[in-house]
Amino acid sequence: MNERLDGRIAFITGAGSGLGRAMAIRMSDEGALVMCTDVNGSAAEDTSALISESGGQASALELDVTNEFDVDEALNKAISEFGGLNILVNNAGIGGRNGWEQTLSVNLTGVYNGLLHGAPKLAELGGGAIVNIASIAGLNALLSSGITLNGVPSSGPERSAAYVASKHGVIGLTKQFAINFAKENVRINAICPGYIYTPMTQNLTEKEEGREFLEALHPMGRLGEDREIASAAAFLVSDDASFITGVALPVDGGYTAR
Repeated sequence: MNERLDGRIAFITGAGSGLGRAMAIRMSDEGALVMCTDVNGSAAEDTSALISESGGQASALELDVTNEFDVDEALNKAISEFGGLNILVNNAGIGGRNGWEQTLSVNLTGVYNGLLHGAPKLAELGGGAIVNIASIAGLNALLSSGITLNGVPSSGPERSAAYVASKHGVIGLTKQFAINFAKENVRINAICPGYIYTPMTQNLTEKEEGREFLEALHPMGRLGEDREIASAAAFLVSDDASFITGVALPVDGGYTAR
């Protein structure tokens, strides 16, 4: 694989599974040294081990992104261990079923904490790139599926509103920080995935009616794969995207073009 990230140091939150793990592995494949962080420390270690087994270099930290002090400390540990920092991926997130306060705390405050401490560090180190994982829910409202999970609707105001608000907020943070750090050689962009086969969507996709409903929302007629989000992230943090900042990039099979 093209090693366009050769020697660069990447810090990824939520790297223990799903999109975070896929991005960590992809960036390692492209030559990056990766600090894998996750609220589940053993899951982060598993991702790090996968990278090491394939010949890459990685380390792992347990990290709760809602704790500002811990985020700052983890970034400093990565810089100390690897000797620098070039890439930050604010990926950690949860679904709206966790309630308003918890969803906003992880999905929005967690990204804010990463930007607040990560962007200045990148600027001080000569520049770099940040990717925030938003969602199609940061661009559009979510449609109700009418599907129930354990007798509870899978979507609705009490579930979707918090998630939509948090992801709209991520895009706002992306644009504001991108403007603030544009002259500091720090590029900041967001990715807005459509529905992707990940542990977060498993409760819906494992049921035929849920899978068919979600597939029909995408003009391409299918859900995305985690590798497709990882490819977009690797592009945005590479020099191939050197004149791109402040963008919210949909990777959604045409969902937001409807």
